[in-house]
Amino acid sequence: MKVSKRPPPLQLLPAFEASARLLRFSKVAQELHLSTSAISQQIKQLESLLGQALFLRLTRRIELTDAGAQFFRGSLSLVL
Repeated sequence: MKVSKRPPPLQLLPAFEASARLLRFSKVAQELHLSTSAISQQIKQLESLLGQALFLRLTRRIELTDAGAQFFRGSLSLVL
């Protein structure tokens, strides 16, 4: 899979941050006033751009992968 050297588009980061915090796309969708499908698509797009799976998709919930946890810690340091 080809990985972009550019940083991901900023509009994808709110969906990632909320997903990493809430661990349910449906709750993220409510928080960001988007559909669950839109959140899922944004996360898939981010994963594609990074060339890494950021979440494990389980029944009724998600979990961060090691790469996702590392990206989450890195994205928080940008805000703090």
